[in-house]
Amino acid sequence: MRLVFSIALLTSYSATVVGFSCQSPAFIASNSRDVNKGSPKGLNMKRLSSSLHMSTLPQQVNETKTDFLANKDLPKEKEDAFPGATIVNGKIDTISEANPDLYVMRPRSDPQTTSWEGIRSQLVKHFKFDPQDLEKYENEMEDKKSLLEIYKAMQLARQFEVACNKQYMAGKIRGFMHLDNGQESIPAFMKMALQNTDKKYSYYREHCHALASGVDPGKIMAELCMKDGGTCRGAGGSMHIYDKPTRFQGGWALVAEQLPYGAGAAKSILLDRELGLGEEDLDDGDVVKVDAHSDCNDRDWEQIQERIKAPYPLTGDGDNRMAVVFVGDGGSQNGRLPEILNACSSQKLPLLIVVIDNGRAINTFTKDVASNTFKYTLGEHYSVPGILVDGCNAVDVAKAGKAVTDYVRGGNGPAVMQIHTYRFMGHSPADPEHERGRKDEKAWAREFCDPIKEFEKKYISSGILLPAELEAAKKEMQTIVEDAVRFADASPDPPANLAKDLEYPTPIDTDYNVLAPPSFAESVNARTISKDQMHAITQHLEDLRAKAVAGHITISEAANLAIHEEMLRDPTTTIQAEDLQAGSSYGIPGFTQQTYGKLRASDEIIDEGHFIGKGIGEAMNGYRPIIELMNTNFGIYGMAEIASAGNTYLQSGGQFKLPITILGAGGTAPDQALGAEHSQPLHAYIMGIPGLKIATASSPEAAYGITKSMIRDDGPCFLIFPVKMMRDIKGTVDLGKCMPLKAALLHEASPESVKAGKAVTVLTYLHGVKESFNSIEEIKSNGFDIDLIELRALKPLDMETVRSSLERTNKLIILDESTKSGGVGATISSRIAEEMFDLLDAPVMRLSMDDAPVPYASVMEKIVVKRGADLVEGVRKICSGEV
Repeated sequence: MRLVFSIALLTSYSATVVGFSCQSPAFIASNSRDVNKGSPKGLNMKRLSSSLHMSTLPQQVNETKTDFLANKDLPKEKEDAFPGATIVNGKIDTISEANPDLYVMRPRSDPQTTSWEGIRSQLVKHFKFDPQDLEKYENEMEDKKSLLEIYKAMQLARQFEVACNKQYMAGKIRGFMHLDNGQESIPAFMKMALQNTDKKYSYYREHCHALASGVDPGKIMAELCMKDGGTCRGAGGSMHIYDKPTRFQGGWALVAEQLPYGAGAAKSILLDRELGLGEEDLDDGDVVKVDAHSDCNDRDWEQIQERIKAPYPLTGDGDNRMAVVFVGDGGSQNGRLPEILNACSSQKLPLLIVVIDNGRAINTFTKDVASNTFKYTLGEHYSVPGILVDGCNAVDVAKAGKAVTDYVRGGNGPAVMQIHTYRFMGHSPADPEHERGRKDEKAWAREFCDPIKEFEKKYISSGILLPAELEAAKKEMQTIVEDAVRFADASPDPPANLAKDLEYPTPIDTDYNVLAPPSFAESVNARTISKDQMHAITQHLEDLRAKAVAGHITISEAANLAIHEEMLRDPTTTIQAEDLQAGSSYGIPGFTQQTYGKLRASDEIIDEGHFIGKGIGEAMNGYRPIIELMNTNFGIYGMAEIASAGNTYLQSGGQFKLPITILGAGGTAPDQALGAEHSQPLHAYIMGIPGLKIATASSPEAAYGITKSMIRDDGPCFLIFPVKMMRDIKGTVDLGKCMPLKAALLHEASPESVKAGKAVTVLTYLHGVKESFNSIEEIKSNGFDIDLIELRALKPLDMETVRSSLERTNKLIILDESTKSGGVGATISSRIAEEMFDLLDAPVMRLSMDDAPVPYASVMEKIVVKRGADLVEGVRKICSGEV
């Protein structure tokens, strides 16, 4: 019998046609079908095995001449006859000429490409390896000790996932759980190729990746079982394993979100090399930055600059760390992948991207939704090499993985490794798996594509390993897993208040002025900022400080001054923005790249989600990134990353504090004339994100002081400046001082107005501050007065300042720069009603933006956006008893 399979045209470096082998198709189904009735029959494994002699198929392949039928055109009735095959533009992927009732849904990878000889060819062609240098990988992975290590890694993964499934069925593990059975060659590769100090990012199917990284199995199991002894104290669960000592930096549940985080982690390694910093492991499991170099002097200055300012940074003094990020083949179709390929290639970041290609996007057959499933070829457009390997052959995966990681460690930049594998379990035990062909595919793969079975068969038959040796190794791993289950069972539940305790890593009443800078600041500045650069930035700062003293400094200048002071105070402070070298739109990051270089102050592609994500990766690895948004509305592109920034401190059980500051100009001013998309209240959109501190600053004083405070905060912070006031408002600043994240009383109503019941507390922020100030005289002329409070902290909300005013006035108006539905004012109003109802003599008045989009034309915009005139009328009404 001849089985004929389709040709797959790979858009790879070789640009050659590669055929799928009939050695081991991913899914050969008996699908006899009555074309008229259209009723398929199920997979008959026994008949298939007998008729195709599949137990001896690998031996027969070498003797069988393979013909190919490439995307054969089929009549409509023939298409209907093969429901399991992929139909693209009227063509069918794979059918058998000899028996049209057999079809291949997803073959194993072509052995010409993924055998060791094929892998060698890929490494030589795509990675420019010398063929002779590749022999060491074969020798290293084929010795008995390494083979047993590979086998143990696979068995530990398999046994652990089997135990997880039992615990899930017993109700000890809840929620979503994603098992990795069938993909054990991946943790085996990790065990053999990665180091403890490498940064590791995974997705929600990460149990085995954590195991292979050296994370304690008992802690992983306890985490899954909601216990305090878990890696994250029960706060993360199955999809969110973190372990700081092993640099395992997450499972992440939003598909593909981990990709830019991995890029940011890789960038942190280059930052360490450029700044001369290292990592020190503390006894409590924390990892901190330390000075890895002695102070430089004038003599070696040029030599140091030659190394760190070169277009392609070297690997550093003995530092061969790298980052690795895992993504499924469904997730690899996300736009985040080409973005990080571009960024990593541009900055030559040491990142390995591992695409776990099990042919399923959740449960959907990936080819049904993707035109290019060969993601290892995508890097060709960015000069990033890629390689395809067969996940059923764990030893070859380990060989290829070790070679590729050595390539990345060597300062060559990023790489992609696609592992063609099969997942034996469903997406999650909670999923029904009704997708076409999935259950039959699993049954076939378990029988013929099991990497553990393949390993045992090969190395027992060759005599290299004895059955007794493998059985002993298996029992050793079973014992480890049994101990892990016992540890989880014995671990106590976490304290009920843990989530609230881990809301913010820096307490809300912190005095940021007393926080000490790193001890290495002076020496790092000396070796990374030239005398000319230091002279230039010192002069720039002196000019800004002179303006501040004279009361002539603007909001944008005040923010710029604060940023420079903090970057000099703490060299781990970095900044990323669009158009950064030109100072962005308002000059907030001005002169940063000219002073600190292109790595610490990096221009980014126009996608806020991408560089916010990279900032998260930096923040998880000892840096304090500042993310300047050209307009804060553009943060909509990064909502997933902003949300994860807020969640991570709790989700990691307090391991990762994530000191990232996102700031920029935003809000909606009267007569702004920017249209709806540039006038969205992002501050309202992000109010519901847990763990995020949100502030506003409508004066140079606030912009300066709050910027400094937020950069020093150990958690994620978001600061918004009023877009139409960046250069118009001028004033003084309290030089060298951080400002507390509190509301500020800007104008106090007279005692006479309070006594007469003619005073109102007005809460506002951003452009509302200017509108309110400009209305005070008119309000007074009408016989009324106001306590004007600027809400410099929207979250957490300073209710004590509000209470102190409301105890005097007993009336409240909120001039709100967000929509009536779901806006900031709605949140404040509800809290006032819940916590201070007895202080109110009248209902809270909300002067909010209308729920309609903000129009461009002023005549329409006046109806939507509230302003000073609305406040004047509101004060009159509430004081006159009309509301």
